[in-house]
Amino acid sequence: MNFFYEAAVLLGAAIIAVPLFQRLGLGSILGYLAVGLLLGPSVLGFIAEPEEVLHFSEFGVVMLLFLIGLEMEPSRLWGMRKQLFGLGLLQLLVCGMLLTPIGLALGLTWELAILLGLILALSSTAFALQLLNEQHRLATPHGQTAFSILLFQDLAVIPLLALLPLFAGDLSGHDSAVWLDIGKAVGMVLAAIVFGRLVFPRVLAFIARSGVHEVFTAAALFMVLTMALVMEWAGLSMALGAFLGGVMLADTVYRHELEANIEPFKGILLGLFFIAVGMSVDLTLVVDEVWWVLGITLALLAAKLVVIALVGMAARLPRQEIPRLATVIAQGGEFDFVLLSAAVSAGVFDQRIASLCIAAVTLSMALTPFLYRGGNWLAVRMRESRPYDKDFGDETPPVLIAGLGRFGQMVARVLKLQGISFTALDPNITQVEFIRRFGSRIYYADAARLDVLRSAGLAQAKLLVIAVDDEEAALTIARMVRNHYPQIKIFARARNRHHTWQLMEIGVDSVVRETFASSMEMSVEVLKGLGYPGSNALEAVRTFRDFDNQLLATSYVHRHDLETLRKTEHEAIAEFQALFQQELKQRRSKETDDAPPSSMANTSVPEER
Repeated sequence: MNFFYEAAVLLGAAIIAVPLFQRLGLGSILGYLAVGLLLGPSVLGFIAEPEEVLHFSEFGVVMLLFLIGLEMEPSRLWGMRKQLFGLGLLQLLVCGMLLTPIGLALGLTWELAILLGLILALSSTAFALQLLNEQHRLATPHGQTAFSILLFQDLAVIPLLALLPLFAGDLSGHDSAVWLDIGKAVGMVLAAIVFGRLVFPRVLAFIARSGVHEVFTAAALFMVLTMALVMEWAGLSMALGAFLGGVMLADTVYRHELEANIEPFKGILLGLFFIAVGMSVDLTLVVDEVWWVLGITLALLAAKLVVIALVGMAARLPRQEIPRLATVIAQGGEFDFVLLSAAVSAGVFDQRIASLCIAAVTLSMALTPFLYRGGNWLAVRMRESRPYDKDFGDETPPVLIAGLGRFGQMVARVLKLQGISFTALDPNITQVEFIRRFGSRIYYADAARLDVLRSAGLAQAKLLVIAVDDEEAALTIARMVRNHYPQIKIFARARNRHHTWQLMEIGVDSVVRETFASSMEMSVEVLKGLGYPGSNALEAVRTFRDFDNQLLATSYVHRHDLETLRKTEHEAIAEFQALFQQELKQRRSKETDDAPPSSMANTSVPEER
């Protein structure tokens, strides 16, 4: 019962703290850390042994790596080999060299100081990837580069663990043992690849044919845990084993089902991991030796920020991506806890040095969300440090497009195929430089500035298309153009119904909800997949589209009165359902009268339930 009591308190505290921290813009990770710090031995002492929680919660990191592996097909991973080994090795060695003076300052010999520097050079896979996932930036250039470096660091844990006995000075009989451990590790990696490619897919196919969903979920968990535990037995990282398992299944038909089954367990356990890290903070040590902890933390962050920025330059990342890369992986890593504890057990470091470093690593983790936010701010400033384009040429096309992201590009392509010239403005220099390669008339400029729109020829244009991603920017542009150039037709992209109403208030000529048309097209295909004849599916979706557009216009009057708006929409939906049912009965009656008996089955519409 004590276990359930502790679990209930941990979950309850997380339910309160994490949404609060998210609401304050601090991120979920700091919320979990705060819960751990509050409930840990340093404050309330609710959890007396955080090491046990930390060991159990490491499966959250394991499952995170498995899910990332599912996104990495082997061919894609092979394509990252230069980043993985080149950038990863460069970061580890240079950071280790710059962090070596920390060990010397703590009284270690040169050899042990180098080892400590290499340990502190590791970054937190869990923290970095969670931040990138929350910000939807894992697929960006700095996200992919960070992932490559983190994956190499996970690989580097293996030789660092294997070499600890050598640093302890116990060299007798260990040379052969080290090579034996390395050979065992390589053999297990090869065995994992073989099993992942040949055995696991067949097992999943057999289970899938049984049709029992919970068994498939159990099989997914079993595979993740088995790969992790086998790799740990071989002296490797459990997270690395899970990642390899995910990669081997990335190009199978079970990828999405596995991802859906593992995701809930990953989220809960990863949150528990961050709570356990918070519990591990020894506030007594931090207070007693605060200057040492702060000094190690600042030296750790400063060295890694500089080195990782240089690595980003070596990787030829866009300039604004470099501060994001440096700040997202500048912290210490969760494997520091493992290596430092193992080093104490092997007699390499004393407990004081390990405790100081663990406290500094934990503090660096807690600072990561703030650092990354600063990196994003600096990236925006760096992007805007280049002056906007001022020369838009002498030609004044009839169409001006504000924002050439995915939405704006589709409009631009249609215009280009029709031979209609246009001028596009976008504040993303990376996007501008990429699209210019295809000969499009696009300029690096902020369309939310009236002087820029004037220079681009808005006064002579016939039509303005507002396709920017930011809702407030879209409203600013629409309001400004409507006030100063009322003769210009404005066609705007809207995020949702509320944004649509705001644009309608300004007087935009035509508002298009960005996902509405594609969802209607999907609805047609869904109805056809359910057996509807093509004409009936098109008619049903057309009827709904007209109804929803009419409801959007009708609800506009009550947009500020939530209760009246809810009542109006409820009444309109009820009326539409009645009319639709009546129309459906009339159509079925007509089809029954007109169609020959042999064709009735092919023209009827499935019964509604």
